[in-house]
Amino acid sequence: MVATVAEPEKSIVVVREFDLERDCPGAAAVERMCEVGSSGSGKISLFTDLLGDPLCRVRHSPAFLMLREIVGLIRGCIKTVTCGKKIPRNGKPPIPLYAKLAYILGLRVSPTHRRMGIGLKLVTRIEEWFREEGAEYSYMATEKDNEASKQLFVGRCGYSKFRTPSILVQPVFAHRVRVPRRITVLELRPGDAESLYRRRFSTVEFFPRDIDAVLNNPLSLGTFLAISPDTWAGSESFLADPPESWAVLSVWNCKDVFRLEVRGASRLKRGLATTSRLFDRAFPCLGVPSVPNLFRPFGLYFLYGVGGHGPIAGKLLTALCAHAHNLAKKGGCAVLATEVASCEPLRVAIPHWRRLSCAEDLWCMKRLVADHTDGSAGDWTKSPLGRPSSSTPGKYDDPGFPNMMPSRID
Repeated sequence: MVATVAEPEKSIVVVREFDLERDCPGAAAVERMCEVGSSGSGKISLFTDLLGDPLCRVRHSPAFLMLREIVGLIRGCIKTVTCGKKIPRNGKPPIPLYAKLAYILGLRVSPTHRRMGIGLKLVTRIEEWFREEGAEYSYMATEKDNEASKQLFVGRCGYSKFRTPSILVQPVFAHRVRVPRRITVLELRPGDAESLYRRRFSTVEFFPRDIDAVLNNPLSLGTFLAISPDTWAGSESFLADPPESWAVLSVWNCKDVFRLEVRGASRLKRGLATTSRLFDRAFPCLGVPSVPNLFRPFGLYFLYGVGGHGPIAGKLLTALCAHAHNLAKKGGCAVLATEVASCEPLRVAIPHWRRLSCAEDLWCMKRLVADHTDGSAGDWTKSPLGRPSSSTPGKYDDPGFPNMMPSRID
């Protein structure tokens, strides 16, 4: 479905489905005109390059749709994820409760055609498709200070503020980051990674039921486990009797899907960033942090499935992030990114730069099926954010809800 201005003088908008053969140039043009984030100063903005594929950010989801117009576009995908858990009376482990969740992303309206109701028409139409596909909930993400987006989704479309996760961004330096020798980093086979995630995190909010498909996707670059030396006796032994402390994360390749670019930076800032990179390359042994070139299209790796357990899980996770940094450097990326719950205790162990990160992203959710019976899960939109099971000091158990969803990024 595409929203087309049929009669410009009357501003008549027709919404139709995206046509891959004829609509790519127009969709790319709208993307180039619309920023996806800003510094808040009104000068520095972040733009997206979809590498010629407007569907790239939803193509790897089980169900997806793109509605678009010469002056506006929207994308959506649907996944089945955990929305809660049921505690059996016989003392057995909790059972995950699932919901069919739709995600709206990439809503763009040309600056020359805003305040004409195009955004509302696109959201309304894609919600109709969500319902046709059996989705029970729809959610979207935006910046906390994006008043126009909040007014549209919360004020006019009936969404409610749901979660405020943190987006953590770490630059990729010109030098490799050292992984401590006292920590062993292992790459898990997809089957072993699936077993670990299902056993430990299947009841975590937003956990994808098709985690096996996620881990086996070509864009998933691997799942890595950090443990103390001499505690690895094989995957079966680890799953049956894990050591006191461990940490895990998976790496998703966004670089081959889309690129980002920072625009509007002053010559002084560009010059300082270049100087830092030159110094870092000349003296890599010093390990001096440098600012990557964010002022031309750059790629990123996304860390998902971040979790751990034990008194030194934080140190182990930091080592995993160092390993992921080196993978990103080898892959030609400029940044690493992840998204974690604001109350995630492992958050402090994830290296990031505050100026590149977002302390509070905003997720809004809407229940699409009014007559759907609550069942044992209840109304997910009204559920409070559960405290991580790792609230005990020094013990980490919960991976945080957003980073189990790499399709949130692409």
